[in-house]
Amino acid sequence: MAPDDRSRALDAAHHAALRFLDSVAERPVWPRASLDDMLAEFGGPLPDHGLDAAAVVEEMAVLADPGLVAIPGGRFFGFVIGGTHPAALAADWLVSAWDQNSGSSTLTPATVAMERVAGQWMLDLFGLPATASVGFVTGGQLANFTCLATARHAALARAGRDVAEQGFRGSPPLRFVVGADRHGSVDRAARFLGIGRAELTVVPSDDQGRMSADGLEQALVGGEGPLIVCLQAGEVHTGAFDDFAALIPIAHRHGAWVHIDGAFGLWAAASPALSHLTAGMADADSWATDAHKTLNVPYDCGMAIVRDPADSIAAFRTGGDYLIYSGLDPWDVTPELSRRARGVPAWAALRSLGRSGIAGLLDRLHANAVAMASGLAAIDAVQILNDVEYTQVMFRVDSDDATRALGAAILDEGTAALTGAEWRGRAALRCSMSSWATTPADIERTVQAIRALVAV
Repeated sequence: MAPDDRSRALDAAHHAALRFLDSVAERPVWPRASLDDMLAEFGGPLPDHGLDAAAVVEEMAVLADPGLVAIPGGRFFGFVIGGTHPAALAADWLVSAWDQNSGSSTLTPATVAMERVAGQWMLDLFGLPATASVGFVTGGQLANFTCLATARHAALARAGRDVAEQGFRGSPPLRFVVGADRHGSVDRAARFLGIGRAELTVVPSDDQGRMSADGLEQALVGGEGPLIVCLQAGEVHTGAFDDFAALIPIAHRHGAWVHIDGAFGLWAAASPALSHLTAGMADADSWATDAHKTLNVPYDCGMAIVRDPADSIAAFRTGGDYLIYSGLDPWDVTPELSRRARGVPAWAALRSLGRSGIAGLLDRLHANAVAMASGLAAIDAVQILNDVEYTQVMFRVDSDDATRALGAAILDEGTAALTGAEWRGRAALRCSMSSWATTPADIERTVQAIRALVAV
């Protein structure tokens, strides 16, 4: 490499990034190339000779363009995926440039300090115990896994089983209680932990997906053995929140560890106007959430939060005579040892927005959902399927086939991205309001595009 190769490659990446970001306002939101198209562009035999680093970056950017989704723009509503806040994006570039292995505070004190402070700020925003551990993981899936692995370890320890020493063979059977409308990542985390679908106790939910308090009580009466109850902050279709103030005391009365899957819903606590949705949430034992959803930082950035750090340490602290320990380190509270400093962009976003900016972001996301629901409800044949209390809007038209056809037409038309779902046995379309970049004009433009498609 020549001395200036790195600078020229970074300049090429900078220009390509700005070119893409400048295009998102008008480019089709959904990609215009398939996986096979992209494999054809990027594939073939590995060349015998390499290319200049800057040329590789430029080639990559040009070839990838038709296969990219306009997620950073204001009209991506397909999944609960935020845009990228400017401070978080720039911080993420520095994370890659610094290339710090952020498992140990002794090895990389700057990035670990920023992650620790970001975690403390989040605990404050969420109204959770200031002494809780916050482990930065890849996303909501690993946050749920990390919290539930900690819960399993702690629940068995309460029953007299030292898993680290004795393992699981011969251990008391674990009871795992979930709601009927839980997110699939909860089942997947349970599977990773050796808990099969047939072993789950499923509690009924209401028409918005909230767990039934009476159902939970009935599910727990008479049971024995270590117990984990998993609740939800923000059902992924409706945005509904379980009634924590009613459910958590029931679970604790039966000796349960209570976990809350709040990938995008925990953030409601940061808005005075929306915090009523999370009343009672702080009484749980663990919480999972994402920053790459509502906080709008780049992928990947999830958080596994555990009330008592001793429980995290018991489940995850490693050994090794070459490792340096200095109090509570990142590798003490998650499955990873080596990793990038994924929490640094979260620190940057929090520092840039401040408490009032974060509350304002949450309020705008909710206002956008209300405006989208109102605009869609004014279209003949459109039916809104949920109470728009948070950031989700779900709707359908006359039939399942027509609803699915409308979903495909929206993606093909290109103005916005929505994705299909199924709710109570019927086809639906779902809008997730997650991006800081979405404006009232984006909502109006999307509604008008859908109105035109419905009229066809």
